[in-house]
Amino acid sequence: MKTEALAAVLENLRTRKPLILSLTNSVVQNFTANMLLAVGASPVMLNDAEECSQLLEVCGGGLLVNVGTLSHAQAEVMRCAVDAAHAAGIPWVLDPVAVGLLGFRTEFCQELLSMHPTLIRGNASEIMALAGEAAGGRGTDTTEESSAAVQAARKLAQQCGCTVLVTGPVDYVTDGTRLLALGNGHELMTRVTGVGCAMGALAAACVAAAPDCFTGAAACAAILGLAGELAASRCPRPGSFAAALLDELDALVAADVARYTRIMQVSEL
Repeated sequence: MKTEALAAVLENLRTRKPLILSLTNSVVQNFTANMLLAVGASPVMLNDAEECSQLLEVCGGGLLVNVGTLSHAQAEVMRCAVDAAHAAGIPWVLDPVAVGLLGFRTEFCQELLSMHPTLIRGNASEIMALAGEAAGGRGTDTTEESSAAVQAARKLAQQCGCTVLVTGPVDYVTDGTRLLALGNGHELMTRVTGVGCAMGALAAACVAAAPDCFTGAAACAAILGLAGELAASRCPRPGSFAAALLDELDALVAADVARYTRIMQVSEL
């Protein structure tokens, strides 16, 4: 894959401004909305099943399902939203936050797998737990390197017919056949609440603006990773970094994505 293909996704994002319905956790809603606005997408946050279904019938964008602060009521909203997304042909992203640690969210995420997500985004521990290969990480934090989850990601991609994005110091994208590794990013991205969860919404936007899910997932990793590097270069502390990350996402241009994205590995599995 050439970096120009990832740069084209950012251009399409700015032009199309896809509407992204984010069913996400209460901790990160504001940051998620701001990240979507910074890349040119339009964020929507809803809590009612009927309204979610009505919106997805007409929005033509994407859907994020993030189980970070899951409740039984929210689970029902998510089921309805996923059904509506399928009916409308809209891509949807599953972010299995802290799966494997707690029974309800683990069972619900397994149910969601049977509903065929377009893309699964998670850290190494989450992806391995979702694939039944580990018990999960420490809360929202991973206890594994992203490379350790490559085979689990491949397994999930093949079982669900989807693309999987494993995030970490190196991000891995697989559709069960191909594997792509990208090396942009900065450690400060793990020290700001909401960056990982908001990445799920960014992934939904990128997939909505890409010619295929694999390219969209890779573009998401490249765009956010590069913005993180640029933000950290001028704001080396978490508080200022959070604002700088949004600024860099807003300022990022396709030419920089094409020039500075670090593709580390491209292979067939």
